[in-house]
Amino acid sequence: MPKIWEFASYNLLSLFSPAVGLEHLHCDMKRGFTKARKWEPQVTELLQRDNIHQRIGILAQRGIYEFYQTSLIASEKNAIAQISEVLQLSQEIDSVRTKVIEILENYQNNPFLAGKEIIKLSRGDEGFPEPIVIQQGNNTFNLYAAMDCVLQEEDGTLHIVDFKTGKSDFDRRQAYIYLLAASYIYPQQKAVASFYNLENCQQSERITASSSILKSFQIELSSLSQRHQKDLYRYRQQFDDFHRIYPPNPGISCRYCTFNSICKFAISEAAA
Repeated sequence: MPKIWEFASYNLLSLFSPAVGLEHLHCDMKRGFTKARKWEPQVTELLQRDNIHQRIGILAQRGIYEFYQTSLIASEKNAIAQISEVLQLSQEIDSVRTKVIEILENYQNNPFLAGKEIIKLSRGDEGFPEPIVIQQGNNTFNLYAAMDCVLQEEDGTLHIVDFKTGKSDFDRRQAYIYLLAASYIYPQQKAVASFYNLENCQQSERITASSSILKSFQIELSSLSQRHQKDLYRYRQQFDDFHRIYPPNPGISCRYCTFNSICKFAISEAAA
């Protein structure tokens, strides 16, 4: 089989199109910086910096993992201190350290995974998962779906749980990617997906998808993977066309963008 370059993931999907209700904040130039110009030193440096929210999410996921890997049960008084040491929270900035400890204490009081049959629990910092090779018509692409947690319910149903932190809304499309991946990894088992916010202990509805919905979603991802590669090819042929291939959408979102310091289209906070 020839080497496969085309791929799809929730991250790529979100860079192409935002979740419902966030369309006004979407800027395709962010995809350009992230995917087409990531090798440039300035861009690489910015991509390697976790913002505060990302850092909190990574450490919170690792903390949940440590609760179970070190056999620390919720009733142990020193569990938080031990996990904080493992996570080296003393080296984090105050805002990150305080929020992560708050999340761990909250989880200790509301142990979502207690008593559940855990098939898989991710640390959250493993990097790219093993890709799933998907053939769609004449196109072949790699699907990347990093699952935070996979549970098995009493009736044998697989329950994929994605942990969230912060105030971000749940995006149903991410659940569909997990369910599509599960249809290849666990083809004989029924699967559902949900989101669980570690800060407010809120869980989404259980999301299911028929085979026809997953097939349609697979076709959409295949098309997206091809379009992404075509955009990369166009950019490599003509670097000056960057802003036309990845059109900017300057506005209020610029103040939160990773690339606002190097983007010539960025609007300052005062102007926004």
